[in-house]
Amino acid sequence: MAIIVSIDAGTTGVRSFAVDESGTPVGWAYREFPQYFPQPGWVEHDLTEIWDAIVATLSELVAKLDQPIAALGVTDQRETVAVWNKTTGQPLHRAIVWQDRRTAARCDQLEADGHLDLVRSQSGLVLDPYFSSSKLEWLFTEAGIANTPDTAFGTIDSWVLWNLTGGAEHATEPSNASRTMLFDIRSMTWSDELTDLFGIPTSCLPEVRPSSGRFGVTAEGLPIPAGIPVSGMAGDQQAALFGQACFEPGMAKNTYGTGSFVLMNVGDTCPDPVEGLLTTIGWQLADGSVTYALEGAVFVTGAAIQWLRDGLGIIDDASEIGPLAASCDDTGGVYVVPAFAGLGSPWWDPYARGTIVGLTRGSGRPEIARAVVESMAYQSRDVVDAMGAASGRTIKDLRVDGGASVMDLLLQFQADQLGVRVRRAKVQETTALGTAYMAGLAEGVWSSTDELASYWASQGEFDPAGDADAVEAGYGNWRRAVERSLGWEQQ
Repeated sequence: MAIIVSIDAGTTGVRSFAVDESGTPVGWAYREFPQYFPQPGWVEHDLTEIWDAIVATLSELVAKLDQPIAALGVTDQRETVAVWNKTTGQPLHRAIVWQDRRTAARCDQLEADGHLDLVRSQSGLVLDPYFSSSKLEWLFTEAGIANTPDTAFGTIDSWVLWNLTGGAEHATEPSNASRTMLFDIRSMTWSDELTDLFGIPTSCLPEVRPSSGRFGVTAEGLPIPAGIPVSGMAGDQQAALFGQACFEPGMAKNTYGTGSFVLMNVGDTCPDPVEGLLTTIGWQLADGSVTYALEGAVFVTGAAIQWLRDGLGIIDDASEIGPLAASCDDTGGVYVVPAFAGLGSPWWDPYARGTIVGLTRGSGRPEIARAVVESMAYQSRDVVDAMGAASGRTIKDLRVDGGASVMDLLLQFQADQLGVRVRRAKVQETTALGTAYMAGLAEGVWSSTDELASYWASQGEFDPAGDADAVEAGYGNWRRAVERSLGWEQQ
């Protein structure tokens, strides 16, 4: 029986994950890596520490496996910027993370100068520091990175591929490329207009290849055997859409991770830009077929649980959040808007900041914890409502995954807010599963997406059960709380 391994290089840690031919998990290993905050609003990672975590998890996972590995997939945290030397393989700067806001003023200036329409029409994105291009520009203009033939840029997938193949392959794929703000999602090529706008030399950009298809083979000296094909790569949220078997237009998923990301499959035709949402590439298969998606990006959901643990000390472990939130019947009127890195969809306000409103003397740890949990569902509703209005489609259900989706309280509240069934995937690691599927599909382990769809199963379904008037009143108060967080930081 064939085993497929996927490396999930996320924002706070790395997971190496293995599945068999039936899509059943057969092993995994996980390591966190440090987060660096050099200045307020700046977030960085050490690329060497990410790679060390990958080596450690692969070593632990491979030791558990007793079957040969047929293929390897890679998924990653998307917009985070990595630069390294092609000859030495050494990083030239810490990675600048998607959460980083240092280029907010630059994005404002570009919009004021009238460049938003170009960015929207070609990349499907908005002028926000969330994306890679302004970060990469900053590295060249402010950090002194030299443009030489040895300079390599990539999102984290490219950095991982480079190391897996011993420096033989400098490549990416369309879902990650579509998040850089340098890629034309209609022509499926790097955009000369966008690279010129940001002053990015095309010589440093990776080659773009199909998401499901062979990128190279593993090199000698790794914990995983040499010669294994690396045949699937995708950004984490698009990988989760694939892993959730959302292969038909109109199907949607939400991943409750560090942030939350709602994606809807919109088929093989790139839609026009939509206010408040992103147009992105879901994946490209080996036959050249492309699937597009609408996306709503919520910057902080699971990260707010980390804040309760590390910042406020309200909990000692993330697993405590569900029981603590469930220990009170409601928040007592408390609302938490976790805009620690600004607000994403549908607001796109990098100057919003975290807000707690409605506190009384009766407010305590349970109420604040519950308000954080409810904020995840409220932010997701903001996105789903905008997505439905833009696409003209009403989702029939929402497939969910990610760490926070283990909370029944959250998923029931989400179903009440959306008014549709919420279905928790049986295999929660859908991000890693998605690129495992892509890799196995490319190498003939699976014959088609129809076969992959047959393996999807739910583990918990939640139907709307809340009082409609109370649901709408709560959401109305949430919108009032959001208004108070917008534009808080002085520009």
